[in-house]
Amino acid sequence: MSGRARPHSSRPTSAGKQQPPFVLPSIVAFYIFLLANVLAAAYAPIQDCDEVFNYWEPTHYLTHGYGLQTWEYSPEFAIRSWAYVALHALASKLTLALPFTSKVFEFYFTRVLLAFTCAVCETRLFSAISRILNPRVGLFFLLAMVFSPGMFHASAAYLPSSFAMNTTMLGMSAFMDWRGGLKTAQGMFWFAAGGILGWPFALALAVPYLIEEVVLAAISGDVVGIVSRGVDGAARSFILLAFVTAVDTFFYRKLEVVPFNIVRYNIFSGSGKGPDIFGIEPWHFYLRNLLLNFNIWFVFAIGALPLAALRLLDRSAPLPRETRFRNVVFLSPFYLWLAIFTLQPHKEERFMFPAYPALALNAAVGLHVALLYIGSSNPKAIFGMISTKIKFAMVSVLVISAIDVGLWRIVGVVTAYSAPLHIYGALQNVGRTSPGDTLCLGKEWYRFPSSYFLPNGMKAKFVKGAFDGLLPGEFHEGKTGFGVWSGTWLIPSGMNDENREDMSKYTSLSQCTFLVDTYFPGSEASELEPHYVLDTANWQELSCNQFLDASRTSLLGRTLWLPDSSLVPEKFRRRYGRYCLLRKKREI
Repeated sequence: MSGRARPHSSRPTSAGKQQPPFVLPSIVAFYIFLLANVLAAAYAPIQDCDEVFNYWEPTHYLTHGYGLQTWEYSPEFAIRSWAYVALHALASKLTLALPFTSKVFEFYFTRVLLAFTCAVCETRLFSAISRILNPRVGLFFLLAMVFSPGMFHASAAYLPSSFAMNTTMLGMSAFMDWRGGLKTAQGMFWFAAGGILGWPFALALAVPYLIEEVVLAAISGDVVGIVSRGVDGAARSFILLAFVTAVDTFFYRKLEVVPFNIVRYNIFSGSGKGPDIFGIEPWHFYLRNLLLNFNIWFVFAIGALPLAALRLLDRSAPLPRETRFRNVVFLSPFYLWLAIFTLQPHKEERFMFPAYPALALNAAVGLHVALLYIGSSNPKAIFGMISTKIKFAMVSVLVISAIDVGLWRIVGVVTAYSAPLHIYGALQNVGRTSPGDTLCLGKEWYRFPSSYFLPNGMKAKFVKGAFDGLLPGEFHEGKTGFGVWSGTWLIPSGMNDENREDMSKYTSLSQCTFLVDTYFPGSEASELEPHYVLDTANWQELSCNQFLDASRTSLLGRTLWLPDSSLVPEKFRRRYGRYCLLRKKREI
């Protein structure tokens, strides 16, 4: 499998010479990655309310002076890094150099920058895979990344786990590529960057590569070399940690090492605290989720190591010992990550983001090895008795089906859940809003796309619904006597790390100028969550978009896009409700 120890396969020409395998140019791969990621930046719904309240809202506070604040940003707990947020705030301010801008434009501009960054990292890993392993493995890696619903959401997401995913790709590339010597320090730095500035637990993905370094040093006797490279990598990492700590200390106005705070909260919080209070999932959650987000690619990713092991038994094409060891190292990070997080009771889709590149690599290797078996010309083998045309058709159907299912899933999610990104456009109309207007969120609070979608000065408030946990508050906006960004270091009231409800986070319905609500036919209203959409005496519809009614839609309709056609059986058709922006008609 490794191109370093074994030349790439090639086809003989009429002159008897070996024709080199097709290699997709890196610049072409970059444009493919970029196109896919920019489409995600433009159309992907925000799937996780943490992305909004823990990252978009603090960024809005830094750039516009107000925003919603979660308990994680209270100096009492300090488990979110202002260094990470400030980096994106600076990026969003690049829009000031343009002749036109708006808050919505800032939002999408930042998303496109995230998409561009991801494309650069994907291209770097693609190039390393194509050169070190096999060009065909690189091509399969590209297909798995570009056409998977998982990457559609992760590539442009404003989340530390997405940032860690990008640095993981750079770290993997550095450890894999031995051209010009071992790049241990560089690889250590990139993994450390993902752990320090992004998500500390992403450091686990570096373990197989570090073990490889130690083993190879023990075999070669190059103890001085590995110690030198290790010290270099550690020094770079500690410099970054010092810088991030300095930035966070500036904002919190006290010494805070946020990566350590995150680890302490998630692992050592004690009873009644920690991530498990936000919900737990069964052990097979990630198996189902990854199958949904990567379909057949996930199957090949799981089967990569067993397939590679079987390949080692093929004595007709023996691999050098070093190549076999490196193959195991390259395939190990995904299994390690999946095992670690399967054992955790609290599970979320975004926790898998850092391992997506490792999953795609495993899938590419798994499919590549499977094709080596299928392409066998040995008449004693099962596949050797099948004609080349039939085998080619089988493989083509498999790959095309994986691509099609991925696209159907992507289109299905976009058409089902994009309404929150579109209804707020009605607020941008001239004369529609006035100073002091308030937008209220009830049962739809967790789908709010951020204050970037509201006109300047308009704030989002919460009205009481059925949810009984802790909602975000507001950053302190005082300047006189407090200095700049006082909300980053003043302790807000009503915050706790036990998800206990704080009634001060709510406002009266009478204070709402606008309200966001959903209505699904057949759903039951309650005292806390009435059907505001149907209350035409008090509320006027300004903008409504269709939104998938998951409770009345079949599993197939929830999973994939299905056309609204009579050709689709009635029981499989998608059912929709309305996601609406309402304006108050009179005092309530």
